[in-house]
Amino acid sequence: MKALKRRPVRSERLAAAQAPAPIELAERYCARNYDPSPVVLVKGEGVWLWDDQGRKYLDMMSAYSAVSHGHAHSRLVDALTGQARKVSVFSRNFHSEGLGALAQRLCQLTGQAMMLPMNSGAEAVETAIKAARKWAYTVKRVPRERAEIIACEGNFHGRTTTLVGMSSVARYKEGFGPFAPGFRLIPYGDAAALEAAITPRTAAFLVEPIQGEGGIVVPPAGYLAACARICKHKRVLLLCDEIQTGLGRTGKFLACEHEGVVPDGLTLGKALGGGLLPVSAFLASREVMQVFSPGEHGSTFGGNALACAVALQALDVLQEEDLIERSAEMGLHLRRALESIESPLIREVRGRGLLIGVEIDSAVASAKAVCDRLLERGVLTKESREDVIRFAPPLVIGRAEIDWAVARIRAVLETV
Repeated sequence: MKALKRRPVRSERLAAAQAPAPIELAERYCARNYDPSPVVLVKGEGVWLWDDQGRKYLDMMSAYSAVSHGHAHSRLVDALTGQARKVSVFSRNFHSEGLGALAQRLCQLTGQAMMLPMNSGAEAVETAIKAARKWAYTVKRVPRERAEIIACEGNFHGRTTTLVGMSSVARYKEGFGPFAPGFRLIPYGDAAALEAAITPRTAAFLVEPIQGEGGIVVPPAGYLAACARICKHKRVLLLCDEIQTGLGRTGKFLACEHEGVVPDGLTLGKALGGGLLPVSAFLASREVMQVFSPGEHGSTFGGNALACAVALQALDVLQEEDLIERSAEMGLHLRRALESIESPLIREVRGRGLLIGVEIDSAVASAKAVCDRLLERGVLTKESREDVIRFAPPLVIGRAEIDWAVARIRAVLETV
């Protein structure tokens, strides 16, 4: 006999009806370090997301490249649940099945010698900074506490106090000082400025192959290769932040590959966790990595069994489903479609692969206003600056979805 479903009693129905809405609860109890759009997302599949009212949206930002494989990819979910049923986290004082395999795979794919696992992208960059400083003292013989790291204006490497301290964006820094010394900023895309800034105390040059939060800024052709030559000649480490640009986002496994550059060290994150977990890594030459000894650096969750299982599967999916090649092909299609829009609002369309920025005339409208209008038409994205709209959909996106999005982008720009 089929069991009857229990109907909620009147008190339960009233309690549910009177419960605060998710947005109300977030606004009441969450620190306001974000200003989210008024939509509550409850489900994702591939390139699509649904809200709590059943409305459907095309994801054109993929959580800053973290969801490059698409939402709820079945192979990644299976890897996650399968490993979780066995063991997820235990101390790094013991070996796991997946960590060595993940390290080997990443080293083979990037041309690096060793890997150090972390969780967030900011943690990976902090690790790179620690490694560069200790390398400077123990290998290059820079006087203790005098090492400098050069970074670029417009950079975004994370939100720790150290990383915002080297930012040139005032709102990231206001009220959070004092900041760690030892950083020097130069203009982005200017190799001559790098050469002029290097001193005997310079440990490393930290750079994004394409600036993401800075406005999807693509440097001049040959810039990264010139920086690599300068760093090698001056005995300075070239550290590339590939947290957003890596793992196929620009149409190559690493954005460095567009200029044939193998840096001395690099950071990965975002897509490495398959859109399911925070997973990051710092990779470098053996000379750089050998500066660490047990107890000098670590992370409770860095390199845990669950993270390694998901990251290994994410790398498999990236290659076996040709997502890197797809990024190059679909990125070209998206860029050409955006360039075909005739609007006085558009000042420039730029980017590589499926990392594209549309710079608009901020005297007419803000990028945020355009993103808000796109939300109303079922397209989710975000501004990278007040005048740049970011388009970075999951790498699984197809031509039909791109054309659907561009039709709505065109319509919005006509109405603003």
